[in-house]
Amino acid sequence: MKIAIVQINPIIGDFKHNLDKIIYYSNKAKELSCDLVVFSELVITGYPPRDLLEKEDFVDENLACLNKLMESIRGIGVICGFVDKNPGNGGNPLYNSAALFEDGKLLLKVNKRLLPTYDVFDERRYFEPGDECGTYLYKGHRIGLTICEDVWNDKGIFKKRIYHMDPVALMIKKGADLLINISASPFHVGKRDLRYNMLGSIARKYSVPVIYANQVGGNDSILFDGSSAAFDANGKPAATASDFKEDLVIIDLERSKGDLHELTNSDTESILKALVMGTRDYVTKCGFKKAIVGLSGGIDSALTLCIAVMALGKDNVSAIFMPSRYTSMDNFEDTKKLAENIGISLEQIPIEKIFEEFLRFLSPSFKESDPGVTEQNIQARIRGTILMGISNKRGSLLLSTGNKSELAVGYCTLYGDMNGGLAVISDVPKTLVYDLARFINMGKKHIPPRIIEKIPSAELKPDQTDQDDLPPYEILDPILKGYIEDFKGTKELVKMGFDESIVKDVILRVDGNEYKRHQAAPGLKVTSKAFGYGRRYPIAQRYTKIP
Repeated sequence: MKIAIVQINPIIGDFKHNLDKIIYYSNKAKELSCDLVVFSELVITGYPPRDLLEKEDFVDENLACLNKLMESIRGIGVICGFVDKNPGNGGNPLYNSAALFEDGKLLLKVNKRLLPTYDVFDERRYFEPGDECGTYLYKGHRIGLTICEDVWNDKGIFKKRIYHMDPVALMIKKGADLLINISASPFHVGKRDLRYNMLGSIARKYSVPVIYANQVGGNDSILFDGSSAAFDANGKPAATASDFKEDLVIIDLERSKGDLHELTNSDTESILKALVMGTRDYVTKCGFKKAIVGLSGGIDSALTLCIAVMALGKDNVSAIFMPSRYTSMDNFEDTKKLAENIGISLEQIPIEKIFEEFLRFLSPSFKESDPGVTEQNIQARIRGTILMGISNKRGSLLLSTGNKSELAVGYCTLYGDMNGGLAVISDVPKTLVYDLARFINMGKKHIPPRIIEKIPSAELKPDQTDQDDLPPYEILDPILKGYIEDFKGTKELVKMGFDESIVKDVILRVDGNEYKRHQAAPGLKVTSKAFGYGRRYPIAQRYTKIP
């Protein structure tokens, strides 16, 4: 049997778009003499549909779409994900389901059994877990069909399992000799290797081929890398789809051979591709065509501009430079050079006179205090207002430029540099910002070297540098990773060799700036724990524990 594995980039709720793509790739697979074509989890609706699932019309249209697919596609078997209704009187009203159909007949329907509720997942909010692990004999192979999380509970892989049963093991007991998993597995650094190791281990453990079809594309903060694959009965990859783009690969089960499309080799390049894809999809799926970036002469805005141009094209990105009394001549020169290198025009809007007017009008209220952070924030808010004004006027999406390190410790200004519709690098630590900039410059030197080499500064007061207020980023970032992504406390971080006073200060800053992050623009998730709806901490709380 020849199986086509297809990863498409669905648009949530755009049923016509998704339907057309499923039909197109099904016909293409048929032309390539395939017997079966496999699509991803909830491919009809797009994943994750979230509270759209509470709309009855949305669920009905998804079911109508499934019926149209069954009517339209002939001469090849199809497996795809959809939302089904729970006919019972109890439990959640919906199932996360998969269908196998051929020539207008529904041959098999399965409901997802393991429903994740961690990190960005909240499936128990909507779905009822399935209660069967059936198999189906199709063209000489007994298929065990699973949906995403159903394969993430093997006791030989996970030391501490969060579910009490293993659907894969149950299907093997029922005679499955081919495992197919349709998935919407989000990207983060290292995730592909984890998946491949797990799926290869399952294939090897049960001596059966494993087919894995993953979603690709960006939906809000969540990015999907695709990287669909097939593993032979020895656990070796027999087919691999490319990452970060739509693709179709074929696996010939009888020969245990298939298409091996190129995959990204380094973490840095994977993150860059993910950010470019996520920016493009967020901007276009939200109905925009163009974007705006405010440039400062620093590395964060330079990287954001490069990502935006890679995602949307230079004709669809505008750059605005807003110097003040504190802007260095280096930043004037570097910003101009950056725009020239990329090939876009640069608009310059000085804020000095506006700032002076703000200070003049506010001087009666400020007369009893010396200039400080308030005056610095006014500059950021002037810039934020200008950028939002231009964004509104032109119908372009403003991209904010703050990185994860700044957002973590609150080194950012509400209604100022945090303004924007998408925070492109808000899950990228500062040290990784430099790695990405250097990687981009391995080709054409888009980013002037001085931007990468200069000491980072917000330039909101004379001779200011980030390290006036923060530890060096090579110290700050590992502490932040340990605390935010690895859930380590003060004692554990100190045992890792970090100064206790620095650790305590960083933790206090992280916990004390939750209110800022709750008001931040959505960001693109590239690490195992990003700020956003995958990290849910209260704002008004007093637990901060610094022993």
